[in-house]
Amino acid sequence: MKRTLSSSVLKKKSARPDEDISAAPGSAASEQVPEDEAKLVGGVKPRLGGSGSAWKAGALSDASQMLQVERAQVVERILAGRHELQIDPSQIVDVIGSDRREDWRDQEAFEKLKESIEKNGQDTPIHVWPADPDWRPDEREPENVEGVTFQLIVGRRRHAILEALRLPVRAILVPQSHRGSREEQFEMLFMRFRENEERENLSAFERLVSIGEMFEGLQEATPDAKITATEFAKRVGVHNSAVSRGRAAYEARDEILHACKDVYELSHRDLEKVLGNLSGKPSKPAKKKSQSPRKLTVQRKIGSRKLSVSGQGGKLSVAATGLTLDENILKGLSDVIAEYLENHGSK
Repeated sequence: MKRTLSSSVLKKKSARPDEDISAAPGSAASEQVPEDEAKLVGGVKPRLGGSGSAWKAGALSDASQMLQVERAQVVERILAGRHELQIDPSQIVDVIGSDRREDWRDQEAFEKLKESIEKNGQDTPIHVWPADPDWRPDEREPENVEGVTFQLIVGRRRHAILEALRLPVRAILVPQSHRGSREEQFEMLFMRFRENEERENLSAFERLVSIGEMFEGLQEATPDAKITATEFAKRVGVHNSAVSRGRAAYEARDEILHACKDVYELSHRDLEKVLGNLSGKPSKPAKKKSQSPRKLTVQRKIGSRKLSVSGQGGKLSVAATGLTLDENILKGLSDVIAEYLENHGSK
């Protein structure tokens, strides 16, 4: 006779204390998650497992905190110049102008850059400052800069092209360590000069005028400090001689532009001549090397030996091949030469 076990007995067997109920399939007990697996996201630990309205509310709170942290990080990256902004060109103003030729928009290089941007887009962001030194992005929408005014530091050609094409400008903020200080204007001029030196060589005239403008700007900003050419040259990374020439070119820039049609093609030496003519002082001509007096040599034979006497610019030398000239012989030769020169030498 087959014996069967009742369902109550089976239930008792499955509930024996030596068995792990939590490991059984379909168990209602929740799985334990190691502490190191609950990684922080944006400084907030994500909520794992669970169900119901309370858990959902907590999860939404966690997500909101993580989003706030991420937005705060974007704000700091924007202020540090590590996050690009999309800015309407009309929101960017140029307070220092260009250090390039006045007709830079009509140059071939400008047209080529425009064609490249039309075809491939803007490859390099421009550099700007917010007009308000205390401006901070809105943490709710860090990348939304609508209505914010920025000052153009570097990238005038790119800005002009994108404005003409009615396209937004990719831009990053540059360090604002000198904002609000007396050297703010100089710092803007220096960043402009450095960028143009690195990206595309300025002409001799453009470079000197830019150096002179920087020097005058720094001098006006710090009237109580005496600025030497050496200190200034070291600060902006130019040769000492470029400082004095730059100051002269900056002061006479309008006169130079009117006097020279091809001023942007002139070399540094040509500019020195122009400056000399404008000041009424002729530029110093290059020193001509003085011609050395011609060397004269007379040879005589003494048996099989040779005597050579040379003279050049008042110097006399005697060479006697194969002869030993001791002190007595030299004294005798000197007496003979002295007597001859006294009677026959040139006056």
